[in-house]
Amino acid sequence: MTFSIVGRCAETGQLGIAISSSSIAVGARCPWLRAGVGAVSTQNVTLPALGPQILDLLESGSGSAAALDKALASNGYSQYRQVTVIDQHGATALFTGGEALGVHHAVAGEQCVAAGNLLSSTRVIEAMVEAFEQADGCLADRLLAAMHAAMAAGGEAGPVHSAALSVVGELVWPIVDLRVDWADEDPIGELDSLWQAYRPQMQDYVTRALDPTKAPSYGVPGDE
Repeated sequence: MTFSIVGRCAETGQLGIAISSSSIAVGARCPWLRAGVGAVSTQNVTLPALGPQILDLLESGSGSAAALDKALASNGYSQYRQVTVIDQHGATALFTGGEALGVHHAVAGEQCVAAGNLLSSTRVIEAMVEAFEQADGCLADRLLAAMHAAMAAGGEAGPVHSAALSVVGELVWPIVDLRVDWADEDPIGELDSLWQAYRPQMQDYVTRALDPTKAPSYGVPGDE
């Protein structure tokens, strides 16, 4: 049903998540990030509340494993959940309940954790971690490389229909927040295309927000 990777860039401190699912609009429920705090993916039978709860615990000083354990214990039904966590320092935690769907797996790597359920094989998750660790480029590039590796390794047992990519840096809002809420085919390819279109404009939007007097032209009629 879902596979994802949470990761951190050791050079910039950016935190990010890439995720895909057979369900509609996975980006609306599963990825949770907070600048300078951490990133959480909550999936399988998703409880969105786990994301902000774990981030709150991280922000208050809990370690990744302790934050994950406390949030799961306070909500019940943990046997249905699959959750991955990375904090601002790169410390990771992961959990997969006994009622996780189909073939499932979770692996922590260097500055990343990948997890999935209803997979074609456990190799899918291992391929994601390897791709992230070996990829060049910025954090978004490396997260997408992991997603492509997952599909090349077999992906889900059935078709995927939605995908999302989110990255936070020093600002309180995401510098990348891209979603494909439904595609009949290849939502990860569509997500990658969105990223390639957004990448050259990303800094412009930051500049406009922080100092409108230095804002680049929008390039639309009436903009001078």
